[in-house]
Amino acid sequence: MNTLDLKGRKAVITGGGRGMGFGIAQRFLQSGASVALWDISEDTLANAHKQLSSLGKVITQRVDVGDYASVEAGAAAVAQELGGIDLLVNAAGIAGVNTPLVDYPLDTWNSVININLNGSFHTSRAIVPYMLKGDYGRIVNIASMAGKDGNPNASAYSVSKAGVICLTKSLGKELANTGIRVNVICPAVIKTEMLDDVSEAQISYMLSKIPMGRMGSVEEISAMVGWMCSEECSYTTGAVFDLSGGRATY
Repeated sequence: MNTLDLKGRKAVITGGGRGMGFGIAQRFLQSGASVALWDISEDTLANAHKQLSSLGKVITQRVDVGDYASVEAGAAAVAQELGGIDLLVNAAGIAGVNTPLVDYPLDTWNSVININLNGSFHTSRAIVPYMLKGDYGRIVNIASMAGKDGNPNASAYSVSKAGVICLTKSLGKELANTGIRVNVICPAVIKTEMLDDVSEAQISYMLSKIPMGRMGSVEEISAMVGWMCSEECSYTTGAVFDLSGGRATY
């Protein structure tokens, strides 16, 4: 593993208790950053802290990214304890259900949009002011190939991730003349616990679209996100990075 230069950086990682968020936190700690893990499950956070605390400074907070008041309070607490916020990775997300749009449950639709899309808006709105104080920041949003292509029977998830892509482009342009860079990564299928909520038929459909014929790994996404959060990613903002095993066509 190549060590990234994140020494002294203070990171917030949403959905940091497991899956991609956990793997990204691990890579950040190994590269010298301090991390604040945000998740909705206190048990998940406790388990993550136990596994990661030997690698560096880790704090955990139960934060509901769909609730702006929760996010605002969490950001203030992190800034006070870590002495600022330099990095933000929006990895929190839910898959919703696999069903045709005409049958899609309204409450599930609203939950997917609120967590996946509104959550990224909430965290950016609350944390960008802290980054502006030091005129430095890196924001990486986790979208999906579904946000580009629109997966059938996954309308809410696809729409939410398409929104995350456009949110990234808009905010990246707004902050282009500052020291803050905002980019988005679009994975294909990554082997994480989120797949527990996805049907075998949907997984098979997604894999059929990937020329490499396999899922991506948490280690692969962590490596790319780590570079996107480094000082070396300096002339790229509002950009979409693919991690799709060859699926991406644009």
